Amino acid sequence: MLHVIGAGFPRTGTRSMKAALERLGFGPCYHMAEIGSNPEHVDRWLPAASGLRLDWDSVLDGYPSTQDWPASFFWREQAEAYPDAKVVLTVRDPHRWYLSMQTLIATRRDVPPDLPEAGAAVLRTMERLRPVLDLIGESTFGDTWDFQRGMPDEEIAVAAFHRHVADVQKSLPADRLLVFDVREGWEPLCRFLGVDAPAGEPFPHLNDSETMQRALRQLLTDGGIDSAFISGTPD
Repeated sequence: MLHVIGAGFPRTGTRSMKAALERLGFGPCYHMAEIGSNPEHVDRWLPAASGLRLDWDSVLDGYPSTQDWPASFFWREQAEAYPDAKVVLTVRDPHRWYLSMQTLIATRRDVPPDLPEAGAAVLRTMERLRPVLDLIGESTFGDTWDFQRGMPDEEIAVAAFHRHVADVQKSLPADRLLVFDVREGWEPLCRFLGVDAPAGEPFPHLNDSETMQRALRQLLTDGGIDSAFISGTPD
């Protein structure tokens, strides 16, 4: 049963939110990193690219919370399927978000063809997911979206960011939705979820741009890959 639905875009602190939700007892949290670690999960999402309605009990089996694309793109469907679940919309400065998304896409796109097998396997998984990612990109930024060209112009992307935030806010009652910047820490999140904040523990802040670059270097040198590279969700 899904208890917490993530509705935020990638690169809005969703990796930190994954760690926070799991610490609060709402784990495991479904995140893009789960697909990188479990390539067979791609098959759970592919029907969406053909316009089919997903069976959320099957797609999210074993996961009481979600964050990050592809899951957060389907926040509305999940909110309908699980009317008792609460929704957390992660946000950040949209211009900083845009630069972070640019870095992410460039990092994923500009990789050599002769990767070590471990890295190549992860990229093959992401390529299999490509129809779903294209659906998300076109729905979010318009039908001119092209992963190979990278993010659209900043004005278009930032407008999409604001449009998404407004859409989520107008679609859900205030008592079911938390608009949350991870810099706010434990207090508003725990109050919203009705749980106690971990005493003496700082709120997790994970997967910044430096982490992503370090993960890429690891991929290119020894074939290992950190889940930060595939998750795409720094603060």
